[in-house]
Amino acid sequence: MQETATQNEALIRQFEKIRSFTEELCAPLMVEDYVPQPVYFASPPKWHLAHTTWFFEEMILRRNDASYVLFDADFGYLFNSYYNHVGERTLRADRGNMTRPSVDRVYEYRQYVNEHVAFYLQNDPVPEEVLALVQLGLQHEQQHQELLITDLKYTLGHNPLFPVYHPDAVRSEGKNESSGWIKMDEGIYTIGHDQDGFSFDNEGRRHQVFLHEYEISNNLVTNGEYLEFINSGGYSDFRNWLDEGWAWVNENQVKSPLYWHFIEGEWHHYTLGDSNPSTGRLRFVT
Repeated sequence: MQETATQNEALIRQFEKIRSFTEELCAPLMVEDYVPQPVYFASPPKWHLAHTTWFFEEMILRRNDASYVLFDADFGYLFNSYYNHVGERTLRADRGNMTRPSVDRVYEYRQYVNEHVAFYLQNDPVPEEVLALVQLGLQHEQQHQELLITDLKYTLGHNPLFPVYHPDAVRSEGKNESSGWIKMDEGIYTIGHDQDGFSFDNEGRRHQVFLHEYEISNNLVTNGEYLEFINSGGYSDFRNWLDEGWAWVNENQVKSPLYWHFIEGEWHHYTLGDSNPSTGRLRFVT
């Protein structure tokens, strides 16, 4: 019994830590930043906050806690995503149209669900299948933390003012310390998750695959190297592209990476960090 209680307490602490971090990511935002959806594939921060909360309400509380009362009956429709078996949902492209509920209301929703999940997890014992769902929900939330930042960069990076998300946002200034290629021999390799810890279903089962011989660079492409690619006509030479990529480049008139901007004869790029004092809002590509 004591061991089970200790495990539950550890899970509650993990739950609270991960849930809090999502809100920490949103702390630098202005209220207006929570709503815009400039393209269908970039969801607003408010939606991410509510959707991850809906998962715990729908999968944990509503299905396993008989005393639980829904925070708002409309939220299931508003904040479901692709869970077809759960019910109807709003269209993905319409997530930015939700000026209501308010941001404050969504934070109230998070607090309400957090308190009820923490209280539920104090039960002894909590069914193993529910504990597994909580862990899945936490992994799901961490996925959305990455998506939140990725989507936010698209929104802010297409704002004509190129606003700073956070002045201390980390970005690498370094260059590659090594060069060369890693050679992989032709053969049969075993891949897939086979440990006791969490994994998503598409990471298993352990199985074998055949690979042809290949080589891969042992360092990342730098902005400076990519600038050489652009200046050498990389976007206008079909020999650099497979057919589908070449069609995409021409159809969309792509001339540079997504957050690069050619201004007064110089390439600049947008980051979520503070702007470069020498350029005002963007950084030189180097």
